[in-house]
Amino acid sequence: KILNGRFPERALELAVKRMMPKESPLARKQFSKLHVYGGADHPHEAQKPDAVDFKAMNRKNIKAA
Repeated sequence: KILNGRFPERALELAVKRMMPKESPLARKQFSKLHVYGGADHPHEAQKPDAVDFKAMNRKNIKAA
């Protein structure tokens, strides 16, 4: 429900925030530099972006014959 909602990027932000050390100035500074975008459009572009198919890389997704 959260990922299909109005702000899907908040789920990832909360996950990252909960993994960081609590009450730390360094953690707050690092978290402030995190940018999460809900869609494929964003202002940051890599030099040679590659699409990674994680579904094909996971052995659990391969059907046994």
